[in-house]
Amino acid sequence: MHSTSQTWRVGAATITRVEEQVGPNDLPAGQFLPELDRSRFARHLPWLVPTHYDLESDRLITSNHSWLIRSGSLTLLLDTCAGNHKERPWLPRFHQLDLPFLERLEAAGARPEDIDIVLCTHLHADHVGWNTRLENGRWVPTFPNARYLFSRIENEAWDPDVGDRRRANPGRAGMYDDSVLPVIRSGQAQLLEGEHAIDGILRVEPTPGHTPGHVILKLLDESGGAVFCGDTIHHPVQVCEPDWSTRFCADPVQARASRRQVLEHCASHGSLLFPTHFAAPHVAAIEREGEGYRPRFVHAA
Repeated sequence: MHSTSQTWRVGAATITRVEEQVGPNDLPAGQFLPELDRSRFARHLPWLVPTHYDLESDRLITSNHSWLIRSGSLTLLLDTCAGNHKERPWLPRFHQLDLPFLERLEAAGARPEDIDIVLCTHLHADHVGWNTRLENGRWVPTFPNARYLFSRIENEAWDPDVGDRRRANPGRAGMYDDSVLPVIRSGQAQLLEGEHAIDGILRVEPTPGHTPGHVILKLLDESGGAVFCGDTIHHPVQVCEPDWSTRFCADPVQARASRRQVLEHCASHGSLLFPTHFAAPHVAAIEREGEGYRPRFVHAA
């Protein structure tokens, strides 16, 4: 039985993974990564199987989790998974879930009212779900005392009432209506433009490509710090093959550039990489290998 929460320490900050779910992806590897080259992919099988790739089903194994970051008096939750009771028929893995995420969050040491900041790296359904919960038939913010940080560019890209989006994509509109709009209407949302310093060591930076307004979070520390990369890097094989974007990347070329930027930063500064979807052990140092990179996985303390 694997643990649903583990903790790492970076400088004075503690970082705890809070799991929603983990398992094989819904799509074959070549559909999830359309640029995947099978001969190159085969070279990585010795370290991908069985933790990161299921050979029998040809499915990449991915996790969906949040990062609970505690730094001084600040408690920040990065990305909020898919959420419970959300109508997502086009995404079977995230449709009408009933999982003990909040219980796992509390086991990690934080109740919803303890969260000071929620940062969504982007507004895909599996990163915004626990922004809200169903209460007396209404979607309300899950974290009553939190300031929710969204990229303004990202919010404008997803707002279904811009142009003809609501009619053209009702499912996407429903996701915004149940997981983003209630936060905005509550007055708890802050829309960010460009880089944004949360405090002296936590900084939000744009990394467009996967979505127009995708952002990452950097934790600055003399030890090298950490980068919370969201979906800039979705699966460990992309560390070695950064030119492979996912089918869900809005601009694959721009996503590739952002991915390389993050990998180069981590390799140059010794920053640990904290992705949202890596299976165990979830965190990696990025090392140079020839003209590219490789992950060196780092287990929880």
